[in-house]
Amino acid sequence: MGLKTGLGRVARGFNTGVAALLEVPVLGPLMGKGFVVITYVGRRSGRTFSTPVNYRRKGNELLIGVAMPDKKSWWRNFLGEGGSITLHLNGADRRGHAVARRDERGRVMVKVRLDEAS
Repeated sequence: MGLKTGLGRVARGFNTGVAALLEVPVLGPLMGKGFVVITYVGRRSGRTFSTPVNYRRKGNELLIGVAMPDKKSWWRNFLGEGGSITLHLNGADRRGHAVARRDERGRVMVKVRLDEAS
């Protein structure tokens, strides 16, 4: 197994573990203050993906900082005009619109505006 393949398996295992912990009755609400599972449709594949991410919330907006963005691709689905996203937030699915921006230092931030009706 190559290093890249091994790291991918570790990342998938970590993501699966975090997503599961978010559903645990006592631990989930505590972790949910900083983690959320996002679901989106891939821009090229058309497949649906879900992954846990770390976030900060300001009212009806969530900010997702993408650590090591060049090693990840999910955020690219939200470049330009952005796209639809679903977040499993506080035990319920909320829809929103996400837009990714890369700054001059290469850092990536995804801003999500939650829909009022969801």
